[in-house]
Amino acid sequence: MNPSEQNPAPDITKTYTNGEITVVWKPNTCIHSKVCWTNLIEVFNPKKRPWVNMDGASTQRIANQVDRCPSKALSYFRNEDPLQPEAIQTESLVEPLPNGPLLVYGNLRVKDAQGHEIQKNNVTAFCRCGNSSNKPYCDGSHLKVGFVG
Repeated sequence: MNPSEQNPAPDITKTYTNGEITVVWKPNTCIHSKVCWTNLIEVFNPKKRPWVNMDGASTQRIANQVDRCPSKALSYFRNEDPLQPEAIQTESLVEPLPNGPLLVYGNLRVKDAQGHEIQKNNVTAFCRCGNSSNKPYCDGSHLKVGFVG
């Protein structure tokens, strides 16, 4: 048994705000599609620390870009609304991304090999290539290995 199977990766959440909205980033959910920084490098720049600069664009441009995140590792909520982003309330939907992960939309309880259960909401990206170091979740390894499927 490898160490990652003994101690599941912590479910890390990071937040960034400009006063109007707060962007929420869940790195363990990220599939490294590059959509965020390819289209809005002024805000999302993986070469800088912190990698999210909330002063780099207008609130609306940031919100529009976050809405494009295919894994929903990035989400946001408006600061005047104290409620967190709404969880999907409809039935689940499963979508395999070409040459990428399996996206499952909906509210899920995921049980790992040791029996630990984790609640996942909105969108969860599962590994299809078999090379993720964060199984059963996608970590973007499909890009490195040239997964086709």
